Amino acid sequence: MPLPRFAAVDIETSGLSQRHDRILQFGAVIVESDGRVIDRWSTLVRLRWPLQRVGPTDIHGITRPMLRNAPRMSTALDELAERIEGAVFTAHNAQFDAGFIEHAARHRSRFDLGPRLCTLRLSRRLDPERKQSHRLIDVADRFEVPLLNPHDALADAAATAGVLPHLLDAHGITDVSQLGAFFDR
Repeated sequence: MPLPRFAAVDIETSGLSQRHDRILQFGAVIVESDGRVIDRWSTLVRLRWPLQRVGPTDIHGITRPMLRNAPRMSTALDELAERIEGAVFTAHNAQFDAGFIEHAARHRSRFDLGPRLCTLRLSRRLDPERKQSHRLIDVADRFEVPLLNPHDALADAAATAGVLPHLLDAHGITDVSQLGAFFDR
């Protein structure tokens, strides 16, 4: 059976704690297994409280005023679910991104990301002795995939989508039955 579509997803957050920090931006790029882009989407997310912290602005560049007129989390989650439906959730460090998304959607009974494919894990498996860096920017550079604006959710999702066909090829993954060994969950 041929490979399915993949939803390369990235988020920017106010910090690293799912319990205390919030998603500030979603980015998703839906691709065929050969890397052909089907859809691109990004949104900022309004804070729940006006004085809620936005975290490391020097890293992600997101400021409180940028979020003022952004959609609420429920609207952003609905849009994300609709766009990635039927595709394999894929992220660079999928455990982090999926964990934050599932925490944000914890009160939604019909929100399931399904199995997760992690490009960080795929990259590390190619380098068991860890001689190379596996940060997204370095993996993208190795495969000559542009990453023009690191720590922007859409730019990171696009880079993840861009490295995915290279990683699938490096692992010899050509069939959906081969993906199971690489899923995070």
